[in-house]
Amino acid sequence: MARRLPPVDIVIVGMGWTGGIMARELGPTGQKIVVLERGGPRSTEEDFAVPLIRDELRFAQRTDLMMDTAKDTVSVRNNPTEEALPMRRLGSFLPGEGVGGAGAHWNGVSWRWADHDLKIRSTYEARYGAKFIPDDMPLCDWGVSYAELEPYYEKFEYIAGVSGKAGNLRGRLQPGGNPFEGARKRDYPLPPLTENYAGRLFTEATKGLGLHPFARPTANASRPYVNPDGMQLGQCQYCGFCERFGCESNAKGSPNITVIPVALKNPNVELRNWSWVQKVMLDSTGKKAVGVAYVNVQTGEELEQPADLVILCAYGLSNVHLMLLSGIGKPYDPQSGVGVIGSHYAYQGTASQQMFFEGKNFNPFLATGGLGAIIDDYHADQGFDRGPLGYIGGSTITAGGSGGRPIGYRPTPAGTPAWGSDWKRATAKWYQSALSVNALGAVMPHRQNFLDLDPTYRNRFGQPLLRMTFDFKDNDQKQNRHAAELCTQIGKAMNPTRVNPAFYPRSWSVVPYQSTHNTGGAIMGREPGTSAVNTWLQSWDVSNVFVVGASAFPHNSAYNPTGPVAALAYRTAEAIRDRYLKRPGLLA
Repeated sequence: MARRLPPVDIVIVGMGWTGGIMARELGPTGQKIVVLERGGPRSTEEDFAVPLIRDELRFAQRTDLMMDTAKDTVSVRNNPTEEALPMRRLGSFLPGEGVGGAGAHWNGVSWRWADHDLKIRSTYEARYGAKFIPDDMPLCDWGVSYAELEPYYEKFEYIAGVSGKAGNLRGRLQPGGNPFEGARKRDYPLPPLTENYAGRLFTEATKGLGLHPFARPTANASRPYVNPDGMQLGQCQYCGFCERFGCESNAKGSPNITVIPVALKNPNVELRNWSWVQKVMLDSTGKKAVGVAYVNVQTGEELEQPADLVILCAYGLSNVHLMLLSGIGKPYDPQSGVGVIGSHYAYQGTASQQMFFEGKNFNPFLATGGLGAIIDDYHADQGFDRGPLGYIGGSTITAGGSGGRPIGYRPTPAGTPAWGSDWKRATAKWYQSALSVNALGAVMPHRQNFLDLDPTYRNRFGQPLLRMTFDFKDNDQKQNRHAAELCTQIGKAMNPTRVNPAFYPRSWSVVPYQSTHNTGGAIMGREPGTSAVNTWLQSWDVSNVFVVGASAFPHNSAYNPTGPVAALAYRTAEAIRDRYLKRPGLLA
C-alpha cells in the first residue's frame, strides 16, 4: 500500500527546462513546491568534467544521458493497421532523463516561432484558400500571437545566454540577421559564434543564389556571460562534444546551470530524484487533481504526494502518457476524429546533400551544437510561394557541423565499401574535406498520426506503454523532396569535387537519429472540444493541472522547439503566479 506524504501546495513533474522554469518562477510565491524527477542528479563538477564527458562511446553511442528503454519506452508503428512494437534502443529521438532532462544534452539551437506558425491555419486560408488544406489535416491556430510571446522569448534568451544577431529590431531590418523573423525589442545577449569555413562557404553560395544566410542563434555562449539571475556561463571551447553531452565549460545554456540552481536556492522548493510519477490522482468527480502517485525507483516504495496544484513538466511524450494513464481529458479516436489527448502528434522532416572537396580542410572536430550558417527563405511566410509546390510548411537549410567525432563521423563517397582497407583509406582521405547541407522540415498534423496506450506492451511498473503511430504523409513527402532539391542546388553552388545522392526519408523509421523534436498530443487552443489545454496550458477538464512543454504544439515547425517551449513556460508561470494562485479555477 502506498505511503501518503504530507500535502504540499504545488507538485511539479520533471526537472528539465520547463520544470526548472516553473520552480524558479513560482518559488518566490512562498508556496511549498515539490519537484519529482525520475532520474538522478547531474552537475558539471560530478558528471560533465573533462575527461569524463569526452567519452563518445558512453554518451553519443550508448546515450548515457537519455531515457533507459529497458525501463520504459514507446511502442511504434507507421499506421493503424500494423502491430506496434517496443523501441528497444534509442534511435530517431533522444528524450533526456535526470536533472536537466533533454536540456542537459541539447545542442542549443534557439528559435522564435513567428506568427505564420502560431496562426498557421488562418495564414494559409488567407493566402491560398481553405481548400488548400487537406481534409485529413486538422490544422489549427495556437491561440497566441508572436507579440504575446515576444517578451517571454526575450526572457529565455537572456537567461540561456543565446548567441546570435537580430534581423528585425523594433520593425527595422538589421544586416547579418534573419530578415524574416518577427520584430524584437532587444538584440540577442551575445554576438554570434565564430564563423567556421563550412559556414562561410554556405554563406557565399546562398548569397550568390539570392538567399539570406545568417548565423544560427544558439545557446552556446560566444564569450563569458552572466545572466539576469547572476548565473555565470563560460565561453564555448568548440570542443565538438556538445549535442548528446553535458557541457564541460558551462558554456551551453542549459537548465542545469541557469534556472534549476536558482530555483533550488529557495528553501520552499524541494527536488526529489529517482521519483517516477505513475499517475495524477483525481478526486471522485474526476475534475480535480489531489496529487500524484509515484515510486522511488531506488527502493521500490510506492508513495502518494497530495498537492493543490499539479504541473506536468516531463518530456512532451511523457506528459501525454501521464494524461492518458490518469484519465485527464478525452483520448483521441482516429476513426471518428473525436477526442483530444493523443491527437496532433508530429515530428520533423529532413533532407541532406553530402559533398566532398578535394584539397579543402573544414576541421570538423572544432564545432559546437549550434555552429553554422542557415537560411529561413524556404520556411518564412514572406516571399516563399507554396502554391505551385502544393504543400503546407517549409524547411530551414544549414551547413556548419556539430562535431566530427571519431566514431560517429566517417563521411565517405557513395560506393565506398562499408568496412575494410578501402573504407579506412576513404575515411582518412575525406574526414577533413567533407561537408553536408542539411534541411529540417515542418510536419503538419494528420488524422492517422497520433498517440495512445498500447494494448499489449507494458513498462517496468506494469503500465501500458505509450503507443506512437506516425509516418510522413503526402504533404510531408512533397516538402522533404523539395528540401532535397534545394540542398542539391545549394551544394552545387558550393562547387564540390564529388557529391553523394541527395537524401530524404520516404517513410519514417525509428532506427536512425533525426531530431528530438516530438510535438503534440496535448495541444493548446481556445476551444475545449478541439484542444487539451487552454492558451495558459491549463487542462480544460481538470483546472488544477497544467501541462507544459512541446506536447502543447498543434503542429511542428522547421524551427527547433525549445524557444517556444520556454516562452510558453514563462507565460504560464506568470499566469499561475499572478492570477491562478489568487483565484484558483479555469483561466479565461
